[in-house]
Amino acid sequence: MRGVSARTAEVLPEWEPFAAAVRASSPDAGTWCEAWTVRDIVVHQAGNAEELGRVLAQHLSGVATRTRPFSEREQPYRAMADADLWSALLHRLDQLSEIAQSAADRDPDTDVAWTGRTMKIPWFAEHMREELVLHRWDVAGDDSTARAALAQPWMTEHSVRAVGRPLLARGCAGLDLDDTGAVEGRLRVVGADDVLVRADRDGARIELVAPDGPATIETDAAARALLLWGRRPADPSRWRSGVGPEALRQVRSLLRGY
Repeated sequence: MRGVSARTAEVLPEWEPFAAAVRASSPDAGTWCEAWTVRDIVVHQAGNAEELGRVLAQHLSGVATRTRPFSEREQPYRAMADADLWSALLHRLDQLSEIAQSAADRDPDTDVAWTGRTMKIPWFAEHMREELVLHRWDVAGDDSTARAALAQPWMTEHSVRAVGRPLLARGCAGLDLDDTGAVEGRLRVVGADDVLVRADRDGARIELVAPDGPATIETDAAARALLLWGRRPADPSRWRSGVGPEALRQVRSLLRGY
């Protein structure tokens, strides 16, 4: 079976563990991502790779373009047979890696419009890497490979800085926040900055801050990355909290992911 290019293996080092987990599973097998099978995850990844590459390439050409919603970008892949879908995913990953490498000499602080926000040019490949890590966990669960990948500091940094706004949007919409109400929480990992989340009637924010005062949730780095994406580690004892059920419920509701 054909694999990705050497360039892709270098730009997206998380590809091979993801591919191995998918190949070891049946396409119709369930996953930890609610309502998605393994095939649905492959469809999602093909759409991600195509859209990340398309938007970045358009930017490099000086053309502003909108980010297509998941339903639009994924629809062609859902109609493919499994073998064709896998080949299409490899092709789109190779395209994205080529485009990302061609952008390596551009100003890394340039803002590029993406899904209602902006991302820096290096974040496009990094976002695909994060998708590969997260959705590998959806397929394989809490094995040692997943824990090591999720615990990498860049995973949390990318989640906060590049994906923070949409990560909180769904949860914020589901909270009943009046004129004075607010939900705030600190997610703490020993030896790292806290992740501070807050939502009120004016919106939501997420940031990395120095540890200060009591934490809402204390956990390990891999579990915290999962919590930010609305996931749960299989072993609930990996996170601890002393704030009480109502405050904890509100923060967990805010962290619903998307």
